[in-house]
Amino acid sequence: MATIFAQASGRGKAGVAVIRLSGPQAWEAVSALAGRLPAPRQAGLRRLSFAGDYLDEALVLCFEKGASFTGEDCAELQVHGATATVQAVLQALAAQPGLRLAEPGEFTRRAMENGRLDLSQVEGLADLIEAETEAQRKQALAVLSGGVGQLVERWRTQLIRAAALLEAVIDFADEEVPEDVSPEVSSLLAAVQGDLAREVGRISASERVREGFEVAIVGRPNAGKSTLLNALAGREAAITSEVAGTTRDVIEVRMDLGGLAVTLLDTAGLRETEDKVEAIGVERALQRARAADLRLFLLDGDDLPLLVPQPDDLVVQGKADLAEGQGLSVSGKTGAGLDRLVAELTKRLSDRASGAGVMTRERHRACLQRAQNALDAAQVELALGQERLELAADHLRNAARALESLLGRVDVEALLDEIFSSFCIGK
Repeated sequence: MATIFAQASGRGKAGVAVIRLSGPQAWEAVSALAGRLPAPRQAGLRRLSFAGDYLDEALVLCFEKGASFTGEDCAELQVHGATATVQAVLQALAAQPGLRLAEPGEFTRRAMENGRLDLSQVEGLADLIEAETEAQRKQALAVLSGGVGQLVERWRTQLIRAAALLEAVIDFADEEVPEDVSPEVSSLLAAVQGDLAREVGRISASERVREGFEVAIVGRPNAGKSTLLNALAGREAAITSEVAGTTRDVIEVRMDLGGLAVTLLDTAGLRETEDKVEAIGVERALQRARAADLRLFLLDGDDLPLLVPQPDDLVVQGKADLAEGQGLSVSGKTGAGLDRLVAELTKRLSDRASGAGVMTRERHRACLQRAQNALDAAQVELALGQERLELAADHLRNAARALESLLGRVDVEALLDEIFSSFCIGK
């Protein structure tokens, strides 16, 4: 296997840049630049030179095979972060035989192939790199720490016990084995089925934490939606005007509310119109509002526009600087009621996020549902009597296989290239 190298820290000018190497020649390649290497997992300051040229003074670290991120011999060079310095060191590494630049995600892929991470942990690492908010960081760390693997191992233990009982009856029917193992097997399967149903039910909340919530601000033209968006964003994100119908398209602003990633949508004013362009904007506004996780109805009067609020939607009286309405009222112009509105939005979204678990992707949902279907089929066969135990055992194997695919142990080769292509080079 080739030895790979890449800059692991961010590109551009910085105080320090980290260059990572992994593979059988990693230590040899660093030694060619730095001379005597420090002891494994101990940092040493070294002068880097190559082909008679002085490159930089760097902090050098080495990690032995089996104790590194990738599971291979690894090394890191912490050099000064000037673009020219980094480029000079990378060129010196590229000039050595057997070394090549790493592809996106290749360090992490090697970690998985060498058993240092399972596929769910790889996904958690990808989410951690992309985390924008505290909730995303905590969720990604829970997955990276092996939360999915712990659940799968618990379920796997129960399924192995159930399968062993079935196999004992099938293979040793004439020996001293329990006459009817179906009740115990059914009980074990029911426990796993309950856990699977619970985790499937939590995925929607987990996805929202990972991807972010969408909140659509809806109301009639000139209700103050764009002014409110600008006040919430703390900048002029949308054009405001006294002319009705100024907003024709959906304007999006990403922000952090109580540690949750939230995208606020400023939509076109909802009303019947003969203006073709405005009508397109109104239709887009309705589509995005219906698809949003929560709608904030901003009223200018008592009427509601072309859309029926859902139970968890917020109905707010706008332009509180002109006339304070009943209930929650706000003014994007003066900021009156803004803190209360933000607190209410945060509470409602936090309540939804509270049910999140460690299964965070559609892939996880598909694996769990395959396992559920297999266990349902196994329960049916168990109920039909001992002559159907072989079929029940086969469904158990299918359930276990579906759960193993959560960790990337089976049936995921087609997904790997897509997953690792989302990583940056050097990770």
